[in-house]
Amino acid sequence: RDAPKFTDLETTPSIFETGIKVVDLLAPYRRGGKIGLFGGAGVGKTVLIMELINNIAKAHGGVSVFGGVGERTREGNDLYMEMKESGVIKADNLPESKVALVYGQMNEPPGARMRVGLSALTMAEYFRDVNKQDVLLFIDNIFRFVQAGSEVSALLGRMPSAVGYQPTLATEMGALQERITSTTEGSITSIQAVYVPADDLTDPAPATTFAHLDTTTVLSRGLAAKGIYPAVDPLDSTSTMLQESIVGSEHYKTAQAVKETLQRYK
Repeated sequence: RDAPKFTDLETTPSIFETGIKVVDLLAPYRRGGKIGLFGGAGVGKTVLIMELINNIAKAHGGVSVFGGVGERTREGNDLYMEMKESGVIKADNLPESKVALVYGQMNEPPGARMRVGLSALTMAEYFRDVNKQDVLLFIDNIFRFVQAGSEVSALLGRMPSAVGYQPTLATEMGALQERITSTTEGSITSIQAVYVPADDLTDPAPATTFAHLDTTTVLSRGLAAKGIYPAVDPLDSTSTMLQESIVGSEHYKTAQAVKETLQRYK
């Protein structure tokens, strides 16, 4: 599918409250924006996503779509069980459920793993365009979407690009990301976990993803090692929404004061 027309887009920025204090204060999310959760293996990306789905379903009564792209089957199973326990998924009354789960785990063929992100996005577009709802789209993990595209590209015999990635990396990423947006009818706010290979942010996969994001929530291995969860790095995380004209003078000044204090003691 094509991205929505320019004339259908909603251009007024508004804040999306998550209920996670470090995020809402220092790097607030944009309603209808794209948020990247950056971090290496085992720093708590998936756990943070679970927390967000829970908060959104309970506080806003909103619909969420979870796209499990090339991740572990066990995590998908855990997420499903947790959703049932918390009442976000009602197994005995599915129309009342607040989340749709779409999976293409890491043992699936690369074509399936590449398509599953697009399938989840199509469901989110249905809720936005047909049901006129505000939707949360979780993609865990957007890096696996790129990885699957790279495998498909190799199978098709295309010449590899930098670091062995597909030559069409930017085009494929753009085709997915441009469809995630707010229209005058509803919004899709996307939270994407981004695995950073070897904690190298200059790798073409995370670097291409960066270009599309409004907000980056960076998870720090140092904080996770100290047992501080969510391990959000308050100085590395950024948001285009942290402007006085959007969040208000008091919020902006408080956030800057917190950052100054943290920077001093770092």
